[in-house]
Amino acid sequence: MIYKETGQYKSSYKSDHAIFPLIQDKIAFSTLMLVAFLIIPFVIDSYWEKAILVPFLIFSLAAIGLNILTGYCGQVSLGTGGFMAVGAFSTYKIMTSFPDLNIMIIVLISGLITAAVGILFGLPSLRIKGFYLAVATLASQFFLVWLFNKVPWFYNYSDTGQITVSERFMFGIPVTGATAPPYATYLFCLVLVVILGFAAKNLIRSKTGRSWMAIRDMDIAAEIIGVPPLKTKLSAFAISSFYIGVAGALYFAVFLGAIEVTESFDIMTISFPVLFMIIIGGLGSMLGSFLGAAFIVTLPIGLKFIMVDMVGLSAVTAKHFEISIWGLLMIIFLIVEPHGLARLWSIAKEKLRRWPFPY
Repeated sequence: MIYKETGQYKSSYKSDHAIFPLIQDKIAFSTLMLVAFLIIPFVIDSYWEKAILVPFLIFSLAAIGLNILTGYCGQVSLGTGGFMAVGAFSTYKIMTSFPDLNIMIIVLISGLITAAVGILFGLPSLRIKGFYLAVATLASQFFLVWLFNKVPWFYNYSDTGQITVSERFMFGIPVTGATAPPYATYLFCLVLVVILGFAAKNLIRSKTGRSWMAIRDMDIAAEIIGVPPLKTKLSAFAISSFYIGVAGALYFAVFLGAIEVTESFDIMTISFPVLFMIIIGGLGSMLGSFLGAAFIVTLPIGLKFIMVDMVGLSAVTAKHFEISIWGLLMIIFLIVEPHGLARLWSIAKEKLRRWPFPY
């Protein structure tokens, strides 16, 4: 079978703890990257760009950020939408202040600004946790949205309160603005997701990641064995907010192009869906972040195709079914399989490796 390990021996600690310990996984990932970089850009159209691929990449990045904080460090957060708004408005202000600055640098600086804001709102985690920390981060969501909505400086005193992205280029090709071709926006997001995804995976496997997991499992015991709670929790908030801020910058600059903060970064629009992604996909799992994002992005499209286009029901009914399915799946996964879709995939791989005697 595909996952048989016969003849694959590990002769060093490095090879035994590689990101892809099996040759089959390396081949599968390499094939996926070849398709993503060399085939999809030539066949992508505006529908696949705007409806599926770019939203999937952006929300995968946001899910990785939230998973770092909640899944790996155990700090519950409901302020994802507010931190994505920080990334979006930082991008807008930098673009208007420095018209010639490279868009890649702008996006990364926006992530750093969001990281600083994340550290500020992460300070209460040193004294509170669980439900009370969730309420504190929920307060940050409402405060940040209110701030961007009520202070005209953030949207350059526009009468409408809306911010609009200007055109930016990478290697002479527009990646933002109305004239940006679908393949350019897709590749721009893909490159960032691949680079930051590998960075997050290696960070989780490092001393910092092990400290996060120690705090998550038992913070008092972690402190006793020498894990500093102040540094560990704030580093999780900072790095998580950086990823979410980059996702917010891409959400504004590449995906939407123009936003109004109250509607675009509402808790029901961003914060809860991203939380559902890591719960359904798998807490404490990089793969779960991608699986959860893929599920949440494609679910409304699938329901529209089945219920609206094929059955003839209204779009409102399909939306109600979507929300109901979210809630039902969250209950099922939290009770039956708390580690989500990523754990189900892991179990399937184990059965394939033991076939024909799976158990």
